[in-house]
Formats: sequence, C-alpha cells, structure tokens
Amino acid sequence: MSVTAIPDARAELKEALERIQSEIDSAFDALLPVPEDTSARLVEAMRYAAIGGGKRVRPLLLAAVADLYGVDRTAAIHAGCAVEAIHAYSLIHDDLPCMDDDDLRHGKPTVHRAFDEATAVLAGDALHALAFDILVRPEITGDPFVRAELVGALARASGHEGMAGGQMMDMVADGQDYDLRQVTRLQQLKTGALLAASVEMGAILGRVAPEGRVHWRAYARDIGLAFQIADDLLDVEGDPAKAGKALRKDERQGKATFVTLMGLEPAREQARMLTEQAIARLASHGEDASLLKALARYIVERDR
Repeated sequence: MSVTAIPDARAELKEALERIQSEIDSAFDALLPVPEDTSARLVEAMRYAAIGGGKRVRPLLLAAVADLYGVDRTAAIHAGCAVEAIHAYSLIHDDLPCMDDDDLRHGKPTVHRAFDEATAVLAGDALHALAFDILVRPEITGDPFVRAELVGALARASGHEGMAGGQMMDMVADGQDYDLRQVTRLQQLKTGALLAASVEMGAILGRVAPEGRVHWRAYARDIGLAFQIADDLLDVEGDPAKAGKALRKDERQGKATFVTLMGLEPAREQARMLTEQAIARLASHGEDASLLKALARYIVERDR
C-alpha cells in the first residue's frame, strides 16, 4: 500500500461513518414518531437509545457489503436500522441493575437512569420487535424470500445461539474458570454474532447465494474477534471520557478476557493479525472493498 493510500482510506472511512450516522439517525427519527397518548414515554425512551448513539459500525458493515452488489441505499439503511435496533435493545438490557448495572452509555445516562427500569425493559422489548417489523417492510425489498432470509439471519444472531447466549455465558463467568477457547466462544456469540449478521445481511440483500458468502463469513469472524480484543484492550488502557462508559469492569469482576489470558502485547498482536487476515479475505473484490478494509483496521485502532 502506498504512503498516500492510508490517509485516503482514513478519509473515506471518516466520511462513510459520518454519513451512516446521519442516515441511521434520520431513519430512526422517521420510524419512531412520538404518539400523542400515554405511550409517548416508551417511544421517547426508544428514541433516546436509538438516535445519536455509537459509531454505527454494524450498519456501515451492512451497507458497505450491500453497496458492492448495487443494492439500493434506502434498503441497506433500513436493514441497518434493524441491526441497530437489536444492538440498542441489547445495550438497554445489559445496562440494567439485574445485569451489568451501568449508569453511563455513549456518554450519557443509561436508559433506566434517564427514565426508569420498567420503561427501560419495555423500550428494549419494543426495539427488539421493531427490528423484525422493519425487515418485513417493502422498503427493504419486494422479494419475500430475501425478507425471510434477513429475518432468519438477524434472529439467529440475536438469540440463544448468538448474542443472548453469549450474554448468558458472560453473566455466569464470575463462577467459571474460562480458558482462551471458552472466552473466544463467548465473544463470538455476544459480540461477533451481530457483526457477522450485519455482513451477511448485506450479502443477502445483494442476492449472493449461501455458498458465495463463505469469504464474508470468514471476514466477519476475523473482525468480530479483533473487535472484542480491541474492546478488552480499551477496558485496560482506555480513557473513560472517550469511551463514554465505565471501564476496568472486567478487572474488578475478575473475569477472564483476551488480555488476562494472553497479555497486553500478544493480544494486541493477535488483533492486528486478525485484521490483516480479514483484509486478505476481500482480495477478490480489489479496490471496490477499500472501505471494508479501512473499517477492519479502524476496529483495532479506535480509541473508544
């Protein structure tokens, strides 16, 4: 890669992140009008969680893959909102006192602090339902088979064989002596599953047959693990002000992480190796995949 290529890639990524953040926020604003009745508080809590939060890495992954196959941008943004609705619901529930008991998320009070616990539970439930409502709307595609496949991919990534299963493994981690294999499995479910679904859903929208998605699954697996290793490194080395959430929790709770099991420098090197491996998976797409390559690097280089 030339000296000028990296700055160009960073500029492309910065522009893409700013664009997807604006698009997702605008779409959620349209999807969640506040009603003029006593359910308004619920929708306000949903909007609080869904609008203006996070980097939108998941919908950017989805949209970038979809763009390689000429998918309509509106369809990709709506599918990205479905993924973000699941992500937002999971964060609301993870932050509750019965789970991680966090007070800060994305630099502002968590939903149960800004509203109340009951409203937070309902907001998470409603965002979960909204995700699948979005995926069956005609704005996604007129093909019912594609819509069904999108629903299946997101449902599997969200449930007991995905994100929820990983959260359960994490909740009981205090009483377990997890080794590297088990921590890898936990994170592939809790964090990696939704990232992988984002990539696969972009390919589904592009009408790529299952056998043509093998390299996408491998790319997603690599960046999913790199993402979590980077998170573990940030939990040890990061600045809470930049992270917008509490750090050092794993250390205080005595949980096994990639850092505690591997050490700081080996973990950092493993994240770099996974990133380069992910980028190599995209060789067949050439320069058309430059954004996805830059996104893989961003995952391990981000400071929050």
